[in-house]
Amino acid sequence: MMKRTILLLVPVAILSGCSGTRRAVHTPPSIDRTTYIEQYKDLAIREMRRSGVPASITMAQALLESDNGNSRLAREANNHFGIKCHRDWQGRRIYHDDDARNECFRKYNRVYESYRDHSDFLRTGSRYRFLFDLPAGDYKAWAKGLKQAGYATHRHYDELLIRIIEENNLHMLDEGISVALGDEPSRQVGQELSMQEVPEDEQYEFTINLRSREIRKNNRIDYIIAEEGDTYPDLAREFDLMPWEIYRYNETSRTAEPEPGQIVYLQPKRNRAEAGYETHVVQEGETMYDISQRYGIKLSRLYRMNGLEEGVEPEPGTELYLRGKTGIFGGLF
Repeated sequence: MMKRTILLLVPVAILSGCSGTRRAVHTPPSIDRTTYIEQYKDLAIREMRRSGVPASITMAQALLESDNGNSRLAREANNHFGIKCHRDWQGRRIYHDDDARNECFRKYNRVYESYRDHSDFLRTGSRYRFLFDLPAGDYKAWAKGLKQAGYATHRHYDELLIRIIEENNLHMLDEGISVALGDEPSRQVGQELSMQEVPEDEQYEFTINLRSREIRKNNRIDYIIAEEGDTYPDLAREFDLMPWEIYRYNETSRTAEPEPGQIVYLQPKRNRAEAGYETHVVQEGETMYDISQRYGIKLSRLYRMNGLEEGVEPEPGTELYLRGKTGIFGGLF
């Protein structure tokens, strides 16, 4: 009996050792608080403008719930607010031990989806409705209200939020002015620093820009440049368009989302490029859609004027007409 017990324990010990080795190899570097704030402050401000949730509260909750972005839920599920599935959740899921074992939490494709869902979760939840009657800049009332509504089970949840806001001057985010952050030094993996080692007078400055985004023109068409976290439905609301309009203007599917730096048209594209742009030489990795967006030409027209079947991608080095072929008398056809 003893021999059988030993034989069973050996593989378990080996597997445990292997598992520990894998975790050590793949653990990503920790994110410090200052880095997290710098990286995601604009999302908090954007959500404040969209939903009315104070940016200071959003950022403090994100820092607390995600452990500055280092928690398993944040890293593996982009869930920065510890929002559980609840009955109406139809999206992706991740299971994690919290108040009980193996609880269901929401899983997102991008961090911004987590920020947006957090705002909507508060905005549409009946038990949080009273928060939106509070003064927008009263972060203390919001913190106490979140505790009162039962957002978290920690009995000092409001005090934790208030401390994070005040230690990092996050209330300044609500006003859209420069913020001085008490800098938390970066840590190497596995290295712990006590608060006594942090210089009290060390400061970090960043500026919040709340100006409306710039509307530009290309081929006499209004467009904007997509930013991190943008979605087509959000942009449609921001610029008073119907969702179908922005999808149609950009000739994209309803499952697509704009990438940061991408052109997003707010008006229909034209049948040919602006005067002066007669041809374009296809570059490596460039698609017909890329070219149609670059010059503000309808994709179907670009295919037609070059005698190509829709869906065909020309080889790099191919010269494409942007305004039609030039005839012998200089006309376009």
